[in-house]
Amino acid sequence: MSRHPEVLWAQRSDKVYLTVALPDAKDVSIKCEPHGLFTFSASHVQGDSYSFTLELYGPISPEGCKTKTGLRNILCSVQKAQKGWWKRLLKSEEKPAPYLKVDWHRWCDEDDEESASDADDDDARFVGQDDESSDDEGMLYLPDLEKARV
Repeated sequence: MSRHPEVLWAQRSDKVYLTVALPDAKDVSIKCEPHGLFTFSASHVQGDSYSFTLELYGPISPEGCKTKTGLRNILCSVQKAQKGWWKRLLKSEEKPAPYLKVDWHRWCDEDDEESASDADDDDARFVGQDDESSDDEGMLYLPDLEKARV
């Protein structure tokens, strides 16, 4: 039986960003289908398997989906088929699963999108997918918390 990793999400008018919090993931498989189906599966070094499927609010462009695996998480940039803001992440109006949460570090309101896109280039993170860097920004760990307390 597979488990669900924590998934953080944020959107822009042209993309949806998904961050899968799964340290030391291996055998990562991501599938994007045009009608908006996003499928993720991976295993952990301890042998646990993780998977989930999201039926996204709108259609997507599979060729515009990019992924980067870091040491602590997997970053996914999903290209929307049509530019525009979605009302929510999922097609279903039901309450989302407890493992889906808003990524407040990447969140941008519709009105603030232009000024935010000038300030940082989120797509730069997905260039050079084979490097061994860690994409842990926004994640605090015990040593960081100890420094912040001083």
